[in-house]
Amino acid sequence: MTDLRALSERLTDIAVAAADAAADGIRAGFRSTMDVAYKRDHHDPVTEHDRRAEERIREVLLRALPDSSIVGEEGGTSTGAGRVRWHVDPIDGTANFAAGSAYFCTSIGAEIDGEPVAGVVLDPMAGNLFTAHLGGAFRNGRRLRCTGRSAERHGYLVTSYPSVRDLDDQGPDALRRFESLVRGYGTVRRHGAAALSLAHVAAGWAEAGFGTGVHSWDVCAGALLVRQAGGVYRSFTPGDPTGTDWTAPGYLAHVPELAADLVTATVDELVGGGRG
Repeated sequence: MTDLRALSERLTDIAVAAADAAADGIRAGFRSTMDVAYKRDHHDPVTEHDRRAEERIREVLLRALPDSSIVGEEGGTSTGAGRVRWHVDPIDGTANFAAGSAYFCTSIGAEIDGEPVAGVVLDPMAGNLFTAHLGGAFRNGRRLRCTGRSAERHGYLVTSYPSVRDLDDQGPDALRRFESLVRGYGTVRRHGAAALSLAHVAAGWAEAGFGTGVHSWDVCAGALLVRQAGGVYRSFTPGDPTGTDWTAPGYLAHVPELAADLVTATVDELVGGGRG
């Protein structure tokens, strides 16, 4: 375990270097004139800055660990012979970035043998560097303690739910579930950047985070941040009660004090079969 912890700390340092290498270009591109393309649909934008940042990140990661594998949102998967597998989102929250809204981040996580062991979430505009390894979670070098309010009616919930795919799959039930969260929580915000939202939960700036339709690059670093800060992180697959793998497309994260009955009930409905 000692050797794995030391390796996790080294991987975190590498991820910090990779995120830093891309940060200047991202900051320079923010609120500039840029071309925006779309991947799956008009809800899924990508810019030249996403692609350029991921290329820079890959260069740094592979220079440090040439035999590692990389799963990137923009560049796909490259497979190496080593144990380390990186999950990279160069700009999580691209829609915000492209619109000039400063809620986005770079997320880099590392897994070994299927489990996250290192993670970095860099908010380049706010100057917040969130890091996690098997020895703890930190913001700008200071240890994070995930703590917050205990009552949902006073709590701050960050969520991407319901997405357009949730609306397609669940129909009016998705809006009913969202209404219950809006009515039950003190504040609900749909920021659209899962990695940064998870970092805010780890820091105690939000009591809960909830999302569906996420990918491994969205949550690898953030899940480790929440857990290493002492918070609760649950992954799930809608319609599949056995879905517990951290790479599952849904997640619920919250501070340990929170009696998360409303949002847990929402997740349990989704796990139990989607509609109804």
